[in-house]
Amino acid sequence: MNYQQMAEQKFKALQEQKDVIILSVESSCDETSVAVVKNGREVLSNIVASQIDIHRRFGGVVPEVASRNHITAISNIFEEALIEAKISKKDIDAVAVTYGAGLVGALMVGVNFAKALAYSLNIPLIAVSHVHGHIAANYISHLELTPPFICLMVSGGHCAILKIDDYNKFTLLGSTMDDAVGECFDKVARVLGLPYPGGPEIDKLAKEGEKIYTFVHSNHLKNTLNFSFSGIKTAVVNFVHNKEQKNELFCKVDVARSFQEEVTDELVEKTLNACKETAINKIVVAGGVGANSMLREKFEKVCKQNNIQFFAPVLKYCTDNGAMIGSAAFYMLKDGLGLAPLDLTAKATVKL
Repeated sequence: MNYQQMAEQKFKALQEQKDVIILSVESSCDETSVAVVKNGREVLSNIVASQIDIHRRFGGVVPEVASRNHITAISNIFEEALIEAKISKKDIDAVAVTYGAGLVGALMVGVNFAKALAYSLNIPLIAVSHVHGHIAANYISHLELTPPFICLMVSGGHCAILKIDDYNKFTLLGSTMDDAVGECFDKVARVLGLPYPGGPEIDKLAKEGEKIYTFVHSNHLKNTLNFSFSGIKTAVVNFVHNKEQKNELFCKVDVARSFQEEVTDELVEKTLNACKETAINKIVVAGGVGANSMLREKFEKVCKQNNIQFFAPVLKYCTDNGAMIGSAAFYMLKDGLGLAPLDLTAKATVKL
């Protein structure tokens, strides 16, 4: 029996097994993470090696640098994950890995490591979408959460509203027509002279400011569930450049506050509209921008007013991590999805 036949056999057996321990690998951008997750909800370990300090000097992630640092870190991170989880390799039932979307070179490090590990241990390999992992971050943060719900996916590479009918059944209701909201935050932060990553810096600065500027005066997507953030990004950049060229003073904290108010209003309003259109009374936020304090506060307020349940991951699970991949993999396994061959390759983009 070859590896693939054996993997298929074990994969089917795991669908009926009471307790399933999945070791999961995430390396889609600039965090190297390995986690051990039991039954999709219990995190036995979640080790993350961040490269923020490395990339801060460049003002953003440099793909080649990210890939090389993943290679350096991943073996040690793996050993740490086993030690913290108090398990050995023989206790692992399956290996899960992010295969997309993300930086191809970075993804390849995680994918190749996971393939080698699964093959050496003769256990199934499960390929997981990074986006689905972010959604699942809520399952390990809120043990009571179950579908259906409306999910606002907001990160550096993604911005969409999804209807989650079941753990592996998603319907795309709306998405960005141009920039992802996290990318927009980073570019506005850069023009304001703030360090990378820009999202947390904007959030921090906005707390000190007031909403005195209006950057977007019309919204051609108002009657849809789609987003457009290139206009506000360009408006802020042009505003700052014009002020600097004329040597006119402006208040950075007010720019940050005004920008963040407009963006978060748009995200909250359209997500609430999705709830009304689908008659679903649960909202889930997923992705790195889900850590934004203003976004969370607005959702908590509007959900309370409209008798809607609101869920967001604890902060450590908002950013990229292996635990969310392990959770997503468990529910894929239970539905018989995601079993990957040893020729699995990294993909820069995957369908939501």
